[in-house]
Amino acid sequence: MKIAVTGGTGSLGRALVVSYMGDPSVTRLVVLSRDEVKQGDLVHLYPGDTKLRLFLGDVRDESRLRQAFRGCDTVVHTAALKRITQSVYSPSELIKTNILGTMNTIAAAASVGVRRVLLVSSDKAVAATNLYGMTKAVAEGYAIQSNTYTYPQGTLVSVVRYGNVVGSRGSVWEVWTEQKRTGVPLTLTDARMTRFLISLPQAVVLIRECLEIMEGGDLFVPILPAAFVSEIAGLLGHPVATTGIRPGGEKIHEALLSDEERTRLHLISEKLFVVIPSHHSWRAEWPRNATTLPAYTSAKVTLQGESLRQWFRDGGLL
Repeated sequence: MKIAVTGGTGSLGRALVVSYMGDPSVTRLVVLSRDEVKQGDLVHLYPGDTKLRLFLGDVRDESRLRQAFRGCDTVVHTAALKRITQSVYSPSELIKTNILGTMNTIAAAASVGVRRVLLVSSDKAVAATNLYGMTKAVAEGYAIQSNTYTYPQGTLVSVVRYGNVVGSRGSVWEVWTEQKRTGVPLTLTDARMTRFLISLPQAVVLIRECLEIMEGGDLFVPILPAAFVSEIAGLLGHPVATTGIRPGGEKIHEALLSDEERTRLHLISEKLFVVIPSHHSWRAEWPRNATTLPAYTSAKVTLQGESLRQWFRDGGLL
């Protein structure tokens, strides 16, 4: 396999790179990102390994994407701007990266013969209340419907959507860990909040599974545990200060499926659903096992007390 990862020096991108560097079936691994310092870290981690190719570049630059993707058969598109508070002050930047960058990634991949493109999305795209979520919802919709023209060219485009990646850069767990280290109270916006949880290793496994089974137009949604954010903070055993919901739009509970999407839901495995596109002109049929599901929101908390603590232990976070 010859694979390219956009945003390859971010938390998820780097975890994917480490996974693929240890996979002998991967003969070429392209990392595209804007961070030359973190690219340098990868060079030091894998000195002299010729299968790792580093491209400084931005997903806003389609010509650079074509250069990076040429010779690859797979693209995992992780690059995104995702800080909710930043979207208040820099809305155009989120649109340029999250929407136009996704369009450029798909167009570049199709133009150089990449066989599969997988967009990594977020639960914030469901019933979006902030600009980040809205841009991811548009990116999802574009990625799915782009199969109208990419599928006949031999390029399949699919999406995987999941919840908060615990311990990733900028995540609340990282913020709280640093706050505890410096001796300031943990900042909690609202004690009622719940969130879906996934660890970085779990996200990598999920992405690799979706790449193996994607057919073009799939929207993959895993079955994830959910927890109260206040209980997660309590695991650190440190004083908490409630600050109120941040500007930019935060939900009390997240959802991984909209009500309408649940009418198009099919079961892949005991841990994974796929949402079939409502319009799929590129495929006449979509044979799957239809299923039904009640509202899929983080309000249905599944990790509490010792089970929550054990989840964090298992993930090496405690």
